[in-house]
Amino acid sequence: MNYKWYYLPPTSEVAEEAEQLSHELGVNPVLCRLLIERGVRSAEEAKKFFRPSLNQLHDPFLMDGMKEAVDRINLALGRKERILVYGDYDVDGTTAVTLVYKFLGRFTSNIDYYIPNRYEDGYGVTDVGVDYAYKQGVKLIIVLDCGVKAVREIARAKEMGIDFIVCDHHMQDEELPPAVAILNPKLTGSHYPYAHLSGCGVGFKLMQAFAMNNGIEFSQLVPYLDLVAVSIASDLVPILGENRVLAYHGLRQLNHNPSTGLKAIIQVCGLKDKELKINDLIFRIGPRINASGRIQTGMEAVDLLAETDYRKALSLAKHIDEYNETRKDLDKAMTEEANVIVDSLENFEDKHSIVLYNEDWHRGIIGIVASRLTELFIRPSVVLTKTNDLATGSARSVSDFDVYKAIESCRDLLENFGGHPYAAGLSMKVENVPEFKRRFEKYVAEHIEPLQLEPLIRIDAELPFRDISMKLYNDLKKFEPFGPDNQKPMFCTLRVFDYGTSKVVGRNQEHIKMEMVDNESLRVMNGIAFGQSQQVRYIKSKHSFDICYTLEENTHKRNEVQLQISSIRPSVEQ
Repeated sequence: MNYKWYYLPPTSEVAEEAEQLSHELGVNPVLCRLLIERGVRSAEEAKKFFRPSLNQLHDPFLMDGMKEAVDRINLALGRKERILVYGDYDVDGTTAVTLVYKFLGRFTSNIDYYIPNRYEDGYGVTDVGVDYAYKQGVKLIIVLDCGVKAVREIARAKEMGIDFIVCDHHMQDEELPPAVAILNPKLTGSHYPYAHLSGCGVGFKLMQAFAMNNGIEFSQLVPYLDLVAVSIASDLVPILGENRVLAYHGLRQLNHNPSTGLKAIIQVCGLKDKELKINDLIFRIGPRINASGRIQTGMEAVDLLAETDYRKALSLAKHIDEYNETRKDLDKAMTEEANVIVDSLENFEDKHSIVLYNEDWHRGIIGIVASRLTELFIRPSVVLTKTNDLATGSARSVSDFDVYKAIESCRDLLENFGGHPYAAGLSMKVENVPEFKRRFEKYVAEHIEPLQLEPLIRIDAELPFRDISMKLYNDLKKFEPFGPDNQKPMFCTLRVFDYGTSKVVGRNQEHIKMEMVDNESLRVMNGIAFGQSQQVRYIKSKHSFDICYTLEENTHKRNEVQLQISSIRPSVEQ
C-alpha cells in the first residue's frame, strides 16, 4: 500500500519547551516533544507518566451514582438477596462480569452471572435475561458494559421487583433507564475526572468504592487488574490518564501472577515465559475470549476467566481456542466475499463509506469484517446480516471520524443502536437498508476530511541516525504501555542510502533486510522492511530514499536497536 506521510513539525514554542524539559529530565528533546503532545509538560508530570502509581487513581465516589450503587449492594448483602452479575458477550463485558462476580463472591455465595446469547437473546439487557433473573429469585442485577439505553427492559424489571445498577461507558440516549444507579463517566454532566474508562474499568471502580466503604484493603483488588488490562486493550480505549495507570499495573499482574483463567489462555496462546505487551492482549488473548461469544456463548468465556482449578481452566481454554480457529475460517471466507462485493460496486472510488448487507453472513463475525473493510479501503464501514427478521450489524470507523454520530443521524430508520465514536452496533428493518445506506453515505461525505480517506502514516518526529541509541530506546520504553492516544511513536529519517548490503529475505522473498547510512552522521543502521521487497530495486539504485519506522530491540543481537520500517519512498530532493 502506498501510504501518504503526514508530519507536522513542532512549533518554535513547543521545541523550546521540549528543550527545557530535556535539560530537566536528561531525555532526548524529540521524546520530550512527544511527552508534551501527551499533555506532560513538567518533570513532575513526566515522573508520574513514566512510573504510573495506583495512588493516581481517582476517588471512585466522584462518579455520579456511586454512593447509591454501593448502598444498594450493601443492602443486598445484608438481606442475603440473590445478585446477578450481567454483561455483554465481548471481551470488555466478560472480563467485567468476571471481575465483579469474583470479588463480590468473596462476601456472598448468593451470586451468579449471566451473559446474553448473541443469537437467542440479542445484545444488552433483554427480556430473556430479565425473565431468567426473575425465575432465579434475583433481586439485584449489576449490569456491565451495557444497559444505559435499556429503558424499557429495566422499567419492566423494576415492576417485577428487580433493581438494577448499570455500569456502562457507551453513549446515552435522552431518556435514562430507571435504575438505582447509573455509573457511566460519559453521562451528560458527569463529574468524574476521566471519561474513557472501559466497561470493566467502570466495574473495577464500583468494586473499589465497595471496598473503601467496607474497610477492605485496596491491595485485595490488585489481583483483578489483569482483567482490566485485557479489557482496556481489547476495547481500544485511550491508554492515557486513569486507563494508563490501570493498564500499566494490569500488565504487571499479567506478567507476574495472572489469574488461573488468564494463565491458561496465555499457555494456549504460546505466550508463556514471554513478557506480555498490549499488542499480545489485542491480537492473541482478546480474540480467544471474544471467540466464545462469537461462535457459541460468552458464558463459556466467564466460566474460563472465573475458574480457579488450572487443569479445568486449561481444558476450557483449549475449547475456546477451537472456537477461535472456527472464527478465523469464517472471518477469512466472509472478508473475501465482502471484498468481491466492494470491487463490483459502481463508482466506488467516489464513495465515502461502505454499507453491505448479506442475510447469510454469520452474525458473530460481521464486526471483524467491518474492521477488515475499514482497514483495506479506508472508509467507515457498516456490515449487516439478517437476525430475527431485522438487519443487524456492526460499524467501524477510520481515524478521527465519529461513526456513532453518523449512525445517530439515521436514528429514525433504526430499531436500536449504540457504541463509541470508532465502533457501534445497530439494527433496522430490512426494508430500511437502502435508505440507511444512502443517508449514511450522505452524512459521511459531508463530515469526513479528505485525509481521513487516504492510507496515512502519521509521523511523530524526524530523527537523524546519530540520535538513535539504546538509551533513546530505553527512554522510549518508558512510554509503554502503548495504545490509542499513546501509540508507539513513528519516526522518519530523510535522504538515507543503501550501505551496499541490503538484501531480500523471507520464505517467499517478501521482506528486505536493510543496512542504511544517512546523509549526516554516516552511521550505519540495521532495519527490516516486512512485505516491501518490491522496493529493493530502487534501494539498490544508489539514489537516496526516505524511511519511516518504529524503534525495536534487535532480537538476534541484544542491546542493539533495529528499525522496523513501515514505509519507503524516494527522496524528494535528488
